[in-house]
Amino acid sequence: MVEKLLTSAEVARLLGVTAGSVKRWADLGLLRCARTAGRHRRFSAEEVDRFARERGGSLARPSRWLDRLLSGCDAHQLLSDLYSERAHLGSWWHVAEALVPVLGEIGERWVDGTLSILEEHVASERLTRALAQLADQLPGRSGAPRMLLATAEGEEHTLGLSLVELVVREWGWPVVWAGRRTPLAEIVAHVAGGGVDALAVSASEVCDPGDLLAQTERLGAICRAGDVQLLLGGAGHWPDWIPYGARVHTLEELRGWLKLVESARSSEMEQ
Repeated sequence: MVEKLLTSAEVARLLGVTAGSVKRWADLGLLRCARTAGRHRRFSAEEVDRFARERGGSLARPSRWLDRLLSGCDAHQLLSDLYSERAHLGSWWHVAEALVPVLGEIGERWVDGTLSILEEHVASERLTRALAQLADQLPGRSGAPRMLLATAEGEEHTLGLSLVELVVREWGWPVVWAGRRTPLAEIVAHVAGGGVDALAVSASEVCDPGDLLAQTERLGAICRAGDVQLLLGGAGHWPDWIPYGARVHTLEELRGWLKLVESARSSEMEQ
């Protein structure tokens, strides 16, 4: 008997999330799916069960986590909840990975009008502050590369960059946080000054592709000249071809890039 495959809407009902969250998990490779001839996603019940078991904590349901952010629980409780997720999932990068759909839930609710601008700001800022506290408690390794974290010029959203910081700090790299609204010229000057070994820039879909192309070329030139590793991330429409640097789409890819950079540095030091 051929197994009946589930649609995104059916999986969403089973997991108690939106169909958009299911599609995002699939696109990130977290929830494996097949494609029909018409490119529609289809999921096996076994795969959905696996996904639910592995993410059995509260983060498995982004809507519940967002409700918690809006419920008024104090900062200490929020940190306690995140530490509980860390104990359940085994690492901070897994917690960060599980929070990606929560960010998507915030955006979706704001777009469909079920979340006000004030509520979106409250939820985003509360989570950003909690993530910053967690990242600050993770010590850097002696001799590890130093990374500058910034948003693309014109980008206002930093929550995704906060997830990147948590992953990078857990890996042991010291971080310099530039965040939003830092002029591109000042980022270029800082990189040229030799204060960092790597630069990570985040952009969302609101950024103009033409602007991102120009920024990629300028950042690539200054990073290449200073032998600084360049990383471009987020949902922004970065150019398909990057003259210098790397493009990552997931936090798992970010971890792979961190490992690759350290491996290359070790090889250079041994020569």
